[in-house]
Amino acid sequence: MTDIADRPDLVAGVDSRLREVAKLIRRSMLDAMPDGEPSQWLYAPMREYPSRPGKALRPALCLSAGRAFGAGSDDLLGIAVAIELLHNAFLVHDDVADGSEMRRGRPTLAAEYGVAAAVNAGDGLAVVAGQVLRRATRRLDGDLAELVWAEFDTMAMRTLEGQATEVGWQLDNVEQLRPEDYLNLIMHKTCWYTTIHPLRVGAMVGSGGTVDLRPLVRFGFHFGAAFQIRDDLLNLVGDERIYGKEILGDLYEGKRTLPLMHLLSVAQSGDLALVRDYLGRTRAERSPEMVRSVRDLMDTYDSITFTRQYAEGILLVAEEYFEQAFAGAAPGPDLDFLRALVPYVWARWR
Repeated sequence: MTDIADRPDLVAGVDSRLREVAKLIRRSMLDAMPDGEPSQWLYAPMREYPSRPGKALRPALCLSAGRAFGAGSDDLLGIAVAIELLHNAFLVHDDVADGSEMRRGRPTLAAEYGVAAAVNAGDGLAVVAGQVLRRATRRLDGDLAELVWAEFDTMAMRTLEGQATEVGWQLDNVEQLRPEDYLNLIMHKTCWYTTIHPLRVGAMVGSGGTVDLRPLVRFGFHFGAAFQIRDDLLNLVGDERIYGKEILGDLYEGKRTLPLMHLLSVAQSGDLALVRDYLGRTRAERSPEMVRSVRDLMDTYDSITFTRQYAEGILLVAEEYFEQAFAGAAPGPDLDFLRALVPYVWARWR
């Protein structure tokens, strides 16, 4: 794998591309928002998350994959905007379900406007995503437009299945989980809409529906899994000012992340009893002292180290699958950007 320490230009190049895409997508999302009343109770909250700086990874993947396979930017922009709008709708509902307090460095919609207004705003963002996608697919021929819509439907259902599984594990206090269970969860919950879908739908449009999508699934899954594990680790070890979300929020919520699964599998005696007692409580019952104790046990039992090494192994596989996934793509800046993303994620473990 490329040694990122020797390639500061690579990091700067990826960051620059993501910022460029984020600016374009943010402006396009806000342009797509309805005006009128009730502004303070619906349309103003709907604009909140799209207005806040985000990574814009999903639209960047869609745009770059599409252009690498032959599409023009005009045929891709609306689809990329729809992807990001739906992502923002998912974020609003996730924050409600998780009881989260921070999103992108500011209070969540539920914390700022209340749960009811947040749910309505999330629903509104999903509706606008559909409107934007409908306008975008009018540029495509009928068969290709149907393929794109089917791809969105599949992505949305896979994501909901993953969300339901994660919530179910918490509701039923499921403890007997392995890394394979975690990978299956994030394949649905994260990878489909974060990496697999943007890559597939971009390549689909670029190739006119002829590209073999299976290698893109393999690459997208491994890249997306590493991306999610990185996010899980940042929730445990990151800087809240940079991370933009509540540090240790996953622990407060009792989410079955890979570090927690590892801890459950190796903790001994009283330590295991402490973790199980913590999992059996509601978020409101988990004191800061209890959460800190569980976090400290992750250091004691090397759960953070295990998780980092596990992610590094997945990224190595992603790098191997990259060449298969983009064998039919045209050389150029877009393909270079996509190739650089694997070592870019790798840098987050350093």
